[in-house]
Amino acid sequence: MSDFQIDWQREERTGTAEAILCDGKTAGQIAAMLEAAAGRRLLLTRLSAEKRAALPDALDYDPLSRTALSGELRALRDSGIGIVCAGTSDLPVAGEARRTLAFHGLDAPVIADVGVAGLWRLMDKLDRIRGFRVLIAVAGMEGALFSVLAGLVRAPVIAVPTSVGYGVAEGGRAALSTALATCAPGVVTVNIDNGFGAACAAIRMTAAGRGA
Repeated sequence: MSDFQIDWQREERTGTAEAILCDGKTAGQIAAMLEAAAGRRLLLTRLSAEKRAALPDALDYDPLSRTALSGELRALRDSGIGIVCAGTSDLPVAGEARRTLAFHGLDAPVIADVGVAGLWRLMDKLDRIRGFRVLIAVAGMEGALFSVLAGLVRAPVIAVPTSVGYGVAEGGRAALSTALATCAPGVVTVNIDNGFGAACAAIRMTAAGRGA
C-alpha cells in the first residue's frame, strides 16, 4: 500500500490541479508518484536540482523556480494575468507562479525589476501593467510594491511576499505585514514565497470573471 494519494479530480472539482510539494519528500517517493501517474499530467514544486537528477529525464524542469512539469504540456492561451516582480531576487517565486499558470495552459508574462526603490521603472511599464485583469505582485524587503501598485491599477492585486531581504526583512515577515496592513483597497495576500498559491487564486479570479 502506498503512502500517498494523488487527487486527480481536484482540477475538475475546483479549477486548479493538485501539485506535488517536493520539500520533505525523498527522490524515491517522488519517483513513485510519477510512476503512479502513468503518464498523466503532474506539477511538481520546490524540486531541488539534486532530487531532479535522480528522476526520469522526461520532466520539463526549471531550476530557477524549482518546478517540474510531467506529462503532456498544454498549449498556452492568453490568461489576462500578469506577474509583476519587484527585483531579480524575487524571480524564483515569480517563476513558480508563471509555471503553475503554464501547467494550466495559461500564459502570464513576468514584468521584472520594477521595485519602488526606482519608481520610474514601475511607471515606465504602467501602461502594459494596466492591461491585465488580475495582477500577481511579488516582492520582498519591505513589500512596498503591493500598496503602490494597487493604488495605480483597476485589477485586483495578489500580493506574494518573498523571503528576500536583510535584517528584519529576512524571512519575508516584513513584506507579509506590509501586504496585510496595506491601506490600498483590492489587495489580497498569500503566504510567504507562495507563488503556487497566488497562481491558483488568479486562476479562480479570472474564471469567476468569465462566469465559469
